[in-house]
Amino acid sequence: MNKDQVKGVAEKVKGKVNETVGRATGDAAQEVKGDLQQGAGEMRKAYGDARENAKDNAKENAKRNAP
Repeated sequence: MNKDQVKGVAEKVKGKVNETVGRATGDAAQEVKGDLQQGAGEMRKAYGDARENAKDNAKENAKRNAP
């Protein structure tokens, strides 16, 4: 797990909290902010997942091509 995956999940959690608080208090702006944070968190986690997959594939290819 890399830092982008961790930060992405953390951002999703913060967004969920903001969305829930916004919904509970009737604050539409905070609810939207939470939705946006969740989206940003998902994107960052997806980026981290892609980096991790690329790293794993590179390691696997190096093992296969080793003498």
